Amino acid sequence: MADFVGAIDQGTTSTRFMLFDHSGAEVARHQLEHTQILPRPGWVEHNPAEIWERTCAVVTTVLNARNLRVTDLAALGLTNQRETTLVWNRRTGRPYAHAIVWQDTRTDRIAAALDRDGRGDVIRHKAGLPPATYFSGGKLQWLLDHTDGLRADAERGDALFGTVDTWLLWNLTGGTEGGVHVTDVTNASRTMLMDLRTLDWDDELLGLFGVPRLMLPEILPSSTPEPNGVTSNAGPFGGELPITGALGDQQAATVGQVCLAPGEAKNTYGTGNFLLLNTGTDIVRSASGLLTTVCFKFGAEPAVFALEGSIAVTGAAVQWLRDQLGIISAAADSETLAARVADTDGVYFVPAFSGLFAPYWRADARGVIVGLSRFHTSAHLARATLEAIAYQSRDVVEAMERDSGVRLEVLKVDGGVTANDLCMQLQADVLGVPAVRPVVAETTALGAAYAAGLATGFWRDTAELRANWRESKRWAPSWTPDRRAGGYAGWRKAVQRTLDWVDVGS
Repeated sequence: MADFVGAIDQGTTSTRFMLFDHSGAEVARHQLEHTQILPRPGWVEHNPAEIWERTCAVVTTVLNARNLRVTDLAALGLTNQRETTLVWNRRTGRPYAHAIVWQDTRTDRIAAALDRDGRGDVIRHKAGLPPATYFSGGKLQWLLDHTDGLRADAERGDALFGTVDTWLLWNLTGGTEGGVHVTDVTNASRTMLMDLRTLDWDDELLGLFGVPRLMLPEILPSSTPEPNGVTSNAGPFGGELPITGALGDQQAATVGQVCLAPGEAKNTYGTGNFLLLNTGTDIVRSASGLLTTVCFKFGAEPAVFALEGSIAVTGAAVQWLRDQLGIISAAADSETLAARVADTDGVYFVPAFSGLFAPYWRADARGVIVGLSRFHTSAHLARATLEAIAYQSRDVVEAMERDSGVRLEVLKVDGGVTANDLCMQLQADVLGVPAVRPVVAETTALGAAYAAGLATGFWRDTAELRANWRESKRWAPSWTPDRRAGGYAGWRKAVQRTLDWVDVGS
């Protein structure tokens, strides 16, 4: 039996390939960043060819470093940044345009128009999502309307649409030489084009966005013994490997945190923050600004759903300090800089660079820094950035408690930002409950590996996955109730300052 399961984790800022053994321990990894293309304010793009090149490079590096062959792997899982929208030609393999990233806000007028005339209610009911710039449907409509020749090619069946999972699966399985055109149910549930009840593309939703059905991938389970395809001999694996797991990144992290039962929740800290609460096989509609989404579907078993609170900018705000302001040279430096001061002395930073996502869903919002005096320094701004991550998560936790009636007793945390001890301490302080990080903090890749390995028998059942979960670190709240309440009141006041900044109504 093969010793490892591989996982490709294609994220918003980087791509990594990781290997896991039967205990769920990380065996090897390699990671490469890709270019963030920012052609206009509010626009965020990626080069699909660069993402594919980075994927090949990280896989090759890991296999060569460990002197492994494809036969040493039992299966491959794939997880990806969700909602990011790609279109390419079936015959040539060439993209028609750069990928439009989930953070991109160019479709704000499309989203506003949907809400004005009632079509937004159809999307909420069928897809479980509000009409927002975040999701793929509006991005695909924009590409069809603004890319020469794309609509005609799409109607002929020559143009293909996919989120990043679909693009990578197509290339991994041969591309123009027989590549499969598929997605998984979790990624499909983020498009505004899939009906949660049927788990299939919906003609009424497609009509709202003018999307030809011929360009859409087939929707498959997240974990399936019948592979999404096998890797091509010409690809980075150099042989055939079954691809038996695929999940959007936040659903993958939920599986990696083994939040497999109703009522279990996790929060992932990456470019953005994403808090998911497993609601079982029930489709729970949110009255508090959360999303209803597919959590996972294992083989022929019924789909499991989740409530999700999506926050656009958390770790990306730290990157902004590094890349745009230049006040730190590496993301890890934010902790050192922020620790120079005991608090923010009244400064709040609301990083609404892409509007506000959950629970507000305000495309008209833009980032603000408030409470400044001449006294304040870069250290106060760095600390306010870390606090913003914690406060945005509290907004979502409170909404989730209202919708579900479940009171959070502990917050399972994962993702790259959890390496920042100060940020995690602030999260416990702001919430008033402990934050707990597992031994394997990169649970997104682990969840993709789990989905792939379950399908092939590498792990017999989910009980084995639960046995693998181990606590690495716990942060207990230290703030007084008065400090917690006062800090949150200031945050809510700062959020109000972000609203109505740009006009998206016409």
